[in-house]
Amino acid sequence: MKALFLKYKSVVTFILTFLTVYFILTLVYKFYLDYSEGSIYYPDYFTNLVSKQCNVLLHAVGYDASVIPHPDEPSMKLIINDKFVARVVEGCNSISVIILFISFIIAFAGKFKATFLYLLSGSVLIYTVNLLRIVILSIGLYNYPWRREILHTVIFPLIIYGMVFLLWMFWVNRFSKIEKANA
Repeated sequence: MKALFLKYKSVVTFILTFLTVYFILTLVYKFYLDYSEGSIYYPDYFTNLVSKQCNVLLHAVGYDASVIPHPDEPSMKLIINDKFVARVVEGCNSISVIILFISFIIAFAGKFKATFLYLLSGSVLIYTVNLLRIVILSIGLYNYPWRREILHTVIFPLIIYGMVFLLWMFWVNRFSKIEKANA
C-alpha cells in the first residue's frame, strides 16, 4: 500500500488539495449567502451586481433593458423592451465557477506570484465572460425564445466551462510545478 501511495503521491496530493480548497471556499461562499439574507442587495451582493452590470451592457448595445427584484424567488428579473426574458439567480453570478477554477489552480500551484496573478486575472476573465454570456443569452432569449432550451442548457454553459477548461490547460502547460517536474 505504501509503495502504491508513493507511486501516485502527486495524484493524491492534487486530489486532496483540490477537495480541501474547494470545500473551504464553498463553505465560505455558503456563509456569505446565508449572511446576505435580508441585505439591501437582493438576493445577494454579487447576483445583484451581475444583474445591474448586465443591464448596463444591454443598454450599451442598444436595448431598453431593466432589472427588478423577482417577487416570488431570490433572483433578479431581466427585462428587455418590457418583455421578461430571464432570471439572474445566484448560480449566474459566476462565483461557483470561480471557486472551481481557483481550487484547480491552487491544486496545481506554481510560484506564488505567478499563481496569484493567474488566479486574479483568470477570475476577472471568468467574471467578464460570464457577464457577456448573460447579455448574449438575454438577447438570444429576447429574439429567439423558442431556442431557450439549447441556449441555456447547452451553448452558454459550454462557453463558460469551456473557457475554464482552457484556462486550466494553459496553466498546467505553462506555469504549474507539476508540468516542470515531469518535463
